[in-house]
Amino acid sequence: MFGLHASTVRLDSVPALVVAAVLALLLVALVPWRWDAWKRRRTGRTVTVLLAVVGVALACGVTANRLGSFYPTLGSLIGSSPNPGEGTVAEIGENGVGLAAALPVLAARAAAGHGSTVHMTLHGARSDVLRDADVYLPAGYTDPAQAHVRYPVIEWLPGFPGEPREVAALFGVPDLIDAAIAAHRMPPAILIIPDINGEPRFGHDEECVDARHGVADDTYLTTDLRNWAMTALRVRPERSAWALSGWSSGGYCAMNLALRHPDLYSIAVSQSGYDITPDDIVTGDLFGGRADLTAANDVSRQLREHPVPLAILATAGSDETDEQAALGRIRAAATPPVRLDTLTFPGGGHNQVTVRAQLPALVNWLGQHMVGPCADAPAPRGVVVTDPPGVPARILPDPNTPGPTAG
Repeated sequence: MFGLHASTVRLDSVPALVVAAVLALLLVALVPWRWDAWKRRRTGRTVTVLLAVVGVALACGVTANRLGSFYPTLGSLIGSSPNPGEGTVAEIGENGVGLAAALPVLAARAAAGHGSTVHMTLHGARSDVLRDADVYLPAGYTDPAQAHVRYPVIEWLPGFPGEPREVAALFGVPDLIDAAIAAHRMPPAILIIPDINGEPRFGHDEECVDARHGVADDTYLTTDLRNWAMTALRVRPERSAWALSGWSSGGYCAMNLALRHPDLYSIAVSQSGYDITPDDIVTGDLFGGRADLTAANDVSRQLREHPVPLAILATAGSDETDEQAALGRIRAAATPPVRLDTLTFPGGGHNQVTVRAQLPALVNWLGQHMVGPCADAPAPRGVVVTDPPGVPARILPDPNTPGPTAG
């Protein structure tokens, strides 16, 4: 309507906050102003009081949304945004089929020393989940002289009710990684930002798990994403070249998925994350009351009972009570071969200003722990090359059928 798309209507801006506050004040003022002026006093008074309550609730909601960056646009709130590729330079279609056509755009940016972020939809072959994803490719990826180079991978998971745009456009993570690579604080790496919840986003928190008779988010974010990347991109296959990172629920997801799949990942970063899935109005009981599924998705319990060679960075603000409590449980549970680093930032809080201020420290930590790219080397004649010994897959309970299943 009027040339506006839902994705262009900002809900986290100062003008939106001012409009909501002024509207609330006007509606509140309308109550005493018209109190005795209505011809039908009972109806008029009831309507104006209800409107005032709605106006105040709306202003409070807009204020909380600005502090927490939950829904940056109207499109993200209603789950119907026509612009999921905000913050990217090209659309490459389902499963990246249009990447080759976008390479000239990427090459032009690479000539200026910049990597590029593209938007696609990723269809999981095993999970049958179809969602948006953003992919950052470093500047060297399009260089013909580096056509045989394979890159490490960072999966960056948004928080709830976020989406890839939250990470790419609002927090600017690809720009931070681009700058870190240019400054040699991080080796060149591919960044994949998947959608962890899908649409609709309102009241729809799936916590990156394979739910009991529900969506197979774990399978989508680990097996499906990795299998796609291995076939569509030049990525390193070793677990040492794969990292997970995220904020809030994305932080929980990063630690939980890395501990559940130690054969696939060697690094996890949690920014203001927690160690167990909530059971609240927007999440519910994801495991259908099954204790084995709950235990298999409890970060602290996994650290105690299934320690694996994994480097973890867990952070929280000093004022984040729940996150600090989770940090304490994680510290108490972590034992070798887990290597745990923790950071407590002054203040803190679930808002975009705080998240952006903390991100450079997280990117620098990742840069110190990531392996670099490597070139494919031809095998000597008559020699069969095998992967070096890795970490075996975990035996995990099946969410739909009682009993264990591998990986």
